[in-house]
Amino acid sequence: MNAQAVAGLFAGAIAIETAARLWLATRQIAAVRAHRDRVPEPFSNEITLADQQKAADYTVARTRLGRVGFVVEASIALALTFGGGIALLDAFWSRLALGQPWHGTLVVLTTLLAILLIRLPLAAWRTFRIEARFGFNRVSPALFLADFVKRMLLGLLLTAPLLLIVLALLEGAGPWWWVTAWAVWVGATLGLGWAWPRIIAPLFNRFTPLADSPLKSRVEALLARCGFASSGLFVMDGSRRSAHGNAYFTGVGRNKRIVLFDTLLQRLDAAEVEAVLAHELGHFRLQHVRKRLILSIMGGFFGFAGLAWLAEQPELYPALGVPAAPHSALLVFMLIAPLFAFLWTPVASWWSRRHELAADDFAVAHVDARALAGALIKLHRDNASTLTPDPLHSAFYDSHPPAPVRVSRLIRVGSPFAESRNQCSTSR
Repeated sequence: MNAQAVAGLFAGAIAIETAARLWLATRQIAAVRAHRDRVPEPFSNEITLADQQKAADYTVARTRLGRVGFVVEASIALALTFGGGIALLDAFWSRLALGQPWHGTLVVLTTLLAILLIRLPLAAWRTFRIEARFGFNRVSPALFLADFVKRMLLGLLLTAPLLLIVLALLEGAGPWWWVTAWAVWVGATLGLGWAWPRIIAPLFNRFTPLADSPLKSRVEALLARCGFASSGLFVMDGSRRSAHGNAYFTGVGRNKRIVLFDTLLQRLDAAEVEAVLAHELGHFRLQHVRKRLILSIMGGFFGFAGLAWLAEQPELYPALGVPAAPHSALLVFMLIAPLFAFLWTPVASWWSRRHELAADDFAVAHVDARALAGALIKLHRDNASTLTPDPLHSAFYDSHPPAPVRVSRLIRVGSPFAESRNQCSTSR
């Protein structure tokens, strides 16, 4: 394939992906607006028309900003390649006359920094205009900038050594360099998962042991009958940044934590908190977390294989206007990878939705189904999540089934869980 064909294929792929994203977003806006003035069943007794309208307006505002983001991302890819951005940064660092992999690492890091800075105004608009307009933002400008600097420095600390290793391997470790690079990446990924709860997350939030004795006892009883061991129950000061509520499990191996947002505890009663945690626990007990990790590792394997192939295509560099160097191949791969990820998105979303329904089924075997339904209704109401997404947009993007689908299934279950089903399987 000649350079002109490569250039056309790259530009065409970006254009098609951007157009598809814009089309799906336009469908989402139209669907949400069409149902703005009617609360769907089974939410009519729990969610007011004002709540429904707020969720619709919030979704439309976020989706509109998302459309701007799609155009910005496409523009970044074109500016870095055809616009000479990578070549300019390469020429800038060439004045230091550093050898590889140091020169390539500097080029990649400054390119990533430039991308972060370009995206920063969109993040600020989302935080201080959209989130603030709908009553969710609690971040001050000083905290917003402090978080940005922390993330940037943390990213530098974690990314720079990995880049040095990958580029050194790409430069001189032979045709199978990418297998070693993939193994290093897997080790870094697992290490990050282990370190996140105790080392990294506390850099951004405060985590305090759950002090609510009745709730703590209830959750510990749930964990005990399910045979699940964690290194603690913690409350995170999510209200410091947002009014949104959530709960999650984090960590790998024995270094696992259960984290509850303080905003979640303010909105849900004890039975509903227990139900939400039973759902999250279902993901672990049904091996969803492990399966997703394995899939990610497999994806990384094929990704590094793709990078190795890409680096050996001599027509790529002049076609895209980038220097013929290992770091250019890595940067071009970073720009191309989202195009393939976009094609995989609906499959990944479908798989995730199946996991969510399975976790719901697990939860109602151990807690009252009505408590989980009530928690979902409150979370959708308080987080202003739309109840009426466009079906195609939802099928393509949504990792969770639409709320009416989940709540209807739970309401059909109806009664409290049976004592005979009170014991979880201990198989892993």
